[in-house]
Amino acid sequence: MHYQQQRAAETWESSSYMTTASSAFEVIERVASENAVVIFSMSNCCMCHAIKRLLCGMGVNPTVYELDGDSVTGKQIEIALMRLLSASGCSSNSAVPVVFIGGKLIGAMDRVMASHINGSLVPLLKDAGALWL
Repeated sequence: MHYQQQRAAETWESSSYMTTASSAFEVIERVASENAVVIFSMSNCCMCHAIKRLLCGMGVNPTVYELDGDSVTGKQIEIALMRLLSASGCSSNSAVPVVFIGGKLIGAMDRVMASHINGSLVPLLKDAGALWL
């Protein structure tokens, strides 16, 4: 599988330190808006692995932000993701995986898979410039 790993050092200036929930939302918004496809993930999560495999298998090169690889901000971002999912009507019990396509929140595993099954995932990926078919 080939994907881009987003690291904390690439997300923050070296002098920055996230102290508020709004900062977590700002990071999410910035990472999502700067990349065609973003997966917020945990390295040991089987559902995250499945989403990565699905998208990579389709020819997409997603940016993957591994929350457990970011000891300073990962937990705050995870909490912010849970709030975003809740606000969007997702009933996920876990904050990961969370997928953004074209800067827009798609959702957790269930929404991504539903989009794939009903045929709406490929047009979203094309519109975001992540797929060239």
